[in-house]
Amino acid sequence: MADDRAHYYEPAKGHGLRHDPFNAIIGPRPIGWIASQNAAGGHNLAPYSFFNAFNYVPPIIGFCSNGWKDSVANIAETGEFVWNLATFELRHAMNASSASVGAEVDEFTLAKLTPAPSRIVKPPRVLESPVNFECKLTQLIQLQRADGEKVDSWMVFGEVVAVHIDPSLLRDGVYQTALPHPILRAGRTGDYVEVRPDAMFEMPRPA
Repeated sequence: MADDRAHYYEPAKGHGLRHDPFNAIIGPRPIGWIASQNAAGGHNLAPYSFFNAFNYVPPIIGFCSNGWKDSVANIAETGEFVWNLATFELRHAMNASSASVGAEVDEFTLAKLTPAPSRIVKPPRVLESPVNFECKLTQLIQLQRADGEKVDSWMVFGEVVAVHIDPSLLRDGVYQTALPHPILRAGRTGDYVEVRPDAMFEMPRPA
């Protein structure tokens, strides 16, 4: 039975609110802080709020870009990228790297971050970030509507081929999710959530 108290809308007809609630409802979401470089070696660093992990073995992560942006162009050209963990300490640098600038601008410099050499892929890691995933492109997919019409959004999937973890985040061989205080995107025009140790709880799976 439909709940008449609900705010009901059909996205194609508009949401009728001051701000689209979609990305606030699907939140908070991990941040895809993606480093890439073009064939000439020019660096790019940008955060994407539509990001997540999609497979365990092999580990596959993915992010979606609204528009054919520099990250997508670079990854399509070279087949490689690096994901970097965005933390509360790095929040201002992450935000600075989201600026809309020309392809010739190096966001590492813009955000005052250090590009560190990767082991397997060519794009650099963010040295200040405590966790980095080196990735190789597996699929690049243009999204489409239910009727098959293409939209200007691009899904990038990459296999994680190398992982860098600050050893201070490991306790008895277990990665401590909240210890680096990761930040997540929470909708509206600038809402974020910080994951803190006191916010964690455990709930074992049923037998």
